[in-house]
Amino acid sequence: MQDKNRVFRHGIVSFALALGVAAFVQAGEAGAQLLAQATPHPPVPGASQHPPIPQGPVEREGKVTVDPNAKFTHFRVGNKNVKSMYLDGKVLWVGTSGGLVRYDTRDDSFKLFDARNGLLSNGMFYVGRVKGQITVGTYGGGMSMLDEKTGKWKTYNIPQGLGDAFVYDVITAANGDIWIATWSGVNRVRGGALDDRSKWDLYTVENTKGGIPNDWIYGLAEGRNGEIWLATEGGMARWVNGRWENWNHAKGLGAVYDRVKADIAFKNDPGKQSTHHAKQKQEMGLTDVNVAYNPNYVVSLEVDRDGTVWAGTWGGGLSRFDGKKWISYTTTEGLPGNHVFMLQKDEKGVLWIGTNNGLTRWVDGKFAKPLTTAEGLFANNIFALTSGKEGDLWVGSFGGVAHIRPGK
Repeated sequence: MQDKNRVFRHGIVSFALALGVAAFVQAGEAGAQLLAQATPHPPVPGASQHPPIPQGPVEREGKVTVDPNAKFTHFRVGNKNVKSMYLDGKVLWVGTSGGLVRYDTRDDSFKLFDARNGLLSNGMFYVGRVKGQITVGTYGGGMSMLDEKTGKWKTYNIPQGLGDAFVYDVITAANGDIWIATWSGVNRVRGGALDDRSKWDLYTVENTKGGIPNDWIYGLAEGRNGEIWLATEGGMARWVNGRWENWNHAKGLGAVYDRVKADIAFKNDPGKQSTHHAKQKQEMGLTDVNVAYNPNYVVSLEVDRDGTVWAGTWGGGLSRFDGKKWISYTTTEGLPGNHVFMLQKDEKGVLWIGTNNGLTRWVDGKFAKPLTTAEGLFANNIFALTSGKEGDLWVGSFGGVAHIRPGK
């Protein structure tokens, strides 16, 4: 093998995908080195820019030719966000703001599902398997489940008991209950009986008497003892046997503004865009803060095998709950960015953290060297991640996915 500090291979192939353009872009193996945390290496030249699309016909009956020996691949989806991904054996499902892509890594075939073939919305927030079926949570189109034999979708929406047509996350608890995070509370479908309306419960701020701090629910996770955790726009909540408890910034969630104000990446203030956010700022005493900072706004959630809870906040860094208190980490402690969009455990239980400024992982009580466009990543804003049993990673950002294969 050549010296690892050199660029290896730069072939390019692409394919057209419905109304947009998607492409697999082969790059060198430099990005894969993060997985082994090897000694630092120079960035791949030009990696932060999109390579040119080759001229001439490239699409062949829904297939593309990809070099199986390349260790780094870009999957471009045009001017769209990749919000969720699910690796189902050799098939990768990619949820974007422009539809759901099914990509079969065995033969490089692909298919796009959107509002033209059965879905009620093209915006995808969640994709995974529920009761054995590929399921998506959509932006305004409810929760839909795919019959892969017929290619038809079955949609659950407000008439079926769904709290809202905007669905952000879905989990199946160990006891069989299905929990669905929506923009108007969280549904619990007892025993997973989706077709029995009497089994659908909806928990909101009102009917939990403030147990849920905010009705906008963005993430769900089950703890090791069966407790259900909720990431909301007003803080964290925990459900245990019908009892609710919650935490917000006043109770230790998220870093204080003075710790992060020098590293706030986004200057657009949500408080100026909606009365809802303006009210939140007023309640928190943040009316003099005119940047994207709200430590109560939890946009990502994960629970470790040991029960440790991780909460990614909007500008307030990453918070960790040990069962007694919250500890917050920011760029000062090595977090790449203070907006934490994604938290995901891989097949080995390693926690990966996607921020506005790259991807890192939590190793031995600290953050590993981040992976960014300088190492060949598609983009620095990381919204989704899934992993394979062989140690490869699929990383979703605005505009596409990076597939990182571990070095051989």
